[in-house]
Amino acid sequence: MGKKKTDNIDSRTPQRVQNEVCFRHIKIADKTRVAERFWRIRFTGSDLRGFNSPAFDDHIKLFFPDPATGVLNLPEVTAEGVVWTGGVRPLARDYTPLEFDGDHTLTLDFYIHKSGLASDWAEHARPGGELVIGGPRGSVIVPDDYHFQLYVCDETGLPAFKRRKPAINAEQLHLFAYTEESTGRSYLDDLDGVDVNWLGTGMMHTDNLGTLIGALDNVSLPTDDYFIWLTGEGATVKMLSDYFTQRRGCDPAFVRAIAYWHHK
Repeated sequence: MGKKKTDNIDSRTPQRVQNEVCFRHIKIADKTRVAERFWRIRFTGSDLRGFNSPAFDDHIKLFFPDPATGVLNLPEVTAEGVVWTGGVRPLARDYTPLEFDGDHTLTLDFYIHKSGLASDWAEHARPGGELVIGGPRGSVIVPDDYHFQLYVCDETGLPAFKRRKPAINAEQLHLFAYTEESTGRSYLDDLDGVDVNWLGTGMMHTDNLGTLIGALDNVSLPTDDYFIWLTGEGATVKMLSDYFTQRRGCDPAFVRAIAYWHHK
């Protein structure tokens, strides 16, 4: 499998764009339990005017209050760069914007798991609670009409796939999801046209990679007009990226691999 061949390769290659660095105060409007394993939280605030998230897997930085004191140290953007109050940088995590109404309402989904900073915060979040967000600092704009598209993720990547799915125009669409089928189907809802493999929750680590590689070996990859998206546990994502670019000969420009978290 060689490099994608086209007379206009630049127009088909995912493009990076930079966004203005900006920190915004947001407030919880409401929260809803989704698919038993997620908290869907809607945030509002006048600071959201001008917010822009053009890519399906954009990341914004969520800054959380100190769990012990409840204090949230707020950043400031100056001519010299970002300055943190008292020199203390607050606890933060990256999340994918699920929906934005273009004005003042932003929706995020939090996967519920044990002993997680963001998960614990979402569990106890109540309307009126506040956060500060930053970004997205940069976005990767990916055409949605590649003939062949393949996505690998665990629950942390499901919000990005959910955001992406309505726009996808592909003749072959594969999803390999490290979650339980009941959770995945309930959360994603619309899976028409998707060839799905459910790989089980908590199973995304290198020791289990052989099962996925065996399934991927049976997937026929085209020589061009493809896009592959790999997210989740860092070491697993790196090995999958090597599998596609080295063993299967894919062009790295069309294999987007992002570590969302790492085993400790």
